[in-house]
Amino acid sequence: MIFARDKSQMCNNLLQYAHVYAWGREHGRKVISMRFSYKYQYFHICHTPLTGLGWYLLAKYMAALRLLPTASFKHEDCDPVALERMMLRHRHIVVSGWFVRYYDLFLKYRQEICDLFRIDEQYTEPVKEKMKHSSLLTSLKLGVHIRRGDYAQWHDGKYCYDDEVYARHINRFAELHPDKDVHVYLSTNDASVTEKRYQQFCPHVHIHHLQGNAPEDLFMLSECDYLMGPPSTFSLVAAMYRDIPLYRMDTANAEDMTAEGFKLFDYWFRRII
Repeated sequence: MIFARDKSQMCNNLLQYAHVYAWGREHGRKVISMRFSYKYQYFHICHTPLTGLGWYLLAKYMAALRLLPTASFKHEDCDPVALERMMLRHRHIVVSGWFVRYYDLFLKYRQEICDLFRIDEQYTEPVKEKMKHSSLLTSLKLGVHIRRGDYAQWHDGKYCYDDEVYARHINRFAELHPDKDVHVYLSTNDASVTEKRYQQFCPHVHIHHLQGNAPEDLFMLSECDYLMGPPSTFSLVAAMYRDIPLYRMDTANAEDMTAEGFKLFDYWFRRII
């Protein structure tokens, strides 16, 4: 049994667990998510038999008492080959850390991972209802992830863009699709963002701010035709479900955006910042 343990935020945890799951799946080992045993109770995995508080507590205290070994991928310069040997050697083990990476295996078992992290209907159904009006063939849904909060400090605030930067990118997207009726869906952790303000900045598109919680926003983005936003695992995971073209705003310059800059999940997945 492999117990996948990590901290950080929801989509970081999802990707970290999925790497471990894919490795375990390839080697015939069961993998339990310690994080999703008690937190982020929005996904199908949270209702599976091996995901529960009892398993979490058992693994946590056995690891603390050193009755379970731990393969730690917490540091970027860790030795993944030695850690994998350790994982193969021990029948029961805790695997922790953000830098566990099995890209090819993740992609091999990607559909199973998407099924495990299928969002519960109580979060998806209200979003589907609100997005009905943009389902016409002539409509194009752009999901925009506006990340603030912790991004004021992350990488010295490099990716904490203001409203004008996002608006210029939205307008640039509309220019790239002149024959489409563009509906823009905003996802943000900034309470000051308003639909009215963005509609003023972007008069040639339809702005929607559903003000959903984390699972609702994740599902909303996953239902769009295109996605854009700063480097973030939240928009990356949203792109994962249906392989939605994603434009990563690595700079504030909207002129950098091209049709070719919207790339699929497996491209950005290997280029996480």
